[in-house]
Amino acid sequence: MAASKVKQDMPPTGGYGPVDYRRNLPRRGLSGYSMFGVGVGLMVFGYWRLFRWNRERRRLHIEELEARISLLPLLQAEHDRRTLRMLRENLEEEAVIMKDVPGWKLGEKVFHTDRWVSPLTEELFNLRPREEMLRKKFGFLRYV
Repeated sequence: MAASKVKQDMPPTGGYGPVDYRRNLPRRGLSGYSMFGVGVGLMVFGYWRLFRWNRERRRLHIEELEARISLLPLLQAEHDRRTLRMLRENLEEEAVIMKDVPGWKLGEKVFHTDRWVSPLTEELFNLRPREEMLRKKFGFLRYV
């Protein structure tokens, strides 16, 4: 086989043009100073909102406390009514239980005073089921 003639690639006449090797990146985003200014502005705005929200939260807290204070007499009266009703039921039960005991004084005071002394939990619930007294003492706690 005859050797084929190879044609070599050569530069064009006059040579190639200059190669652009410099970085030509477009400017993107904000400058450093403007980003710093935006950050400071956002922080100032955030602190302003935080202070405003704390003021509002404090106002709501005061309003809630005033509502509780205004409801306290009503809640205390309900508690006193419940206590007196339970004491009356206890006296009735005591009368039934101790009717055959001679010299028993029904409803004799434990404390020798004319002032009102709140009865103990055991004193109120001693004639009731044990679960009711435990529920009153410990609330909704459940021990597993």
